[in-house]
Amino acid sequence: MAYEQHIHAAADSGVIARCAVITLSDTRDELMDTSGRSIRTMLEQNGHKVTRYAILPDEPQKLSTLLDELLASQEADVILTNGGTGISKRDNTIAVIESKLTIQLPGFGELFRMLSWEQIGSGAMLSRAVGGVAGIPAHRKLIFAMPGSTKAVDLAMTKLILPELKHLLSEIRK
Repeated sequence: MAYEQHIHAAADSGVIARCAVITLSDTRDELMDTSGRSIRTMLEQNGHKVTRYAILPDEPQKLSTLLDELLASQEADVILTNGGTGISKRDNTIAVIESKLTIQLPGFGELFRMLSWEQIGSGAMLSRAVGGVAGIPAHRKLIFAMPGSTKAVDLAMTKLILPELKHLLSEIRK
């Protein structure tokens, strides 16, 4: 581990994220939501808390309303969505999330597509995965929008989000 990574890891060791997990799907229910279940399991296995779990249809107003509620409350520090990141007419997640972001993390989407390219090839270009910071300065929150496939969620969580989550939270709390 590089010296700087070691310093960050030590400083961030006590950070626990309170997370909201939102699945965007017109067809999934809790039993069929393997991606949402995978996100929740990985968060808990890494010592974080899932404070809210919801499945919403791909309807922009419902997502916007829930995001506004979460951004105004102290319930969650991190909002993780899955689904609705593609290019079909019903894929509205990204426009709604981007409208809430005050700071974008373009590296998240770029790295996600790069890693996806290694797994699925040119189909990776269909993903509009996005991440960033939203909320008022005193209560900023991280938001990550991932594709709905379980394989994509596992990739984003294990390679990008979980390795940096504590550090990201430490930074937005400064």
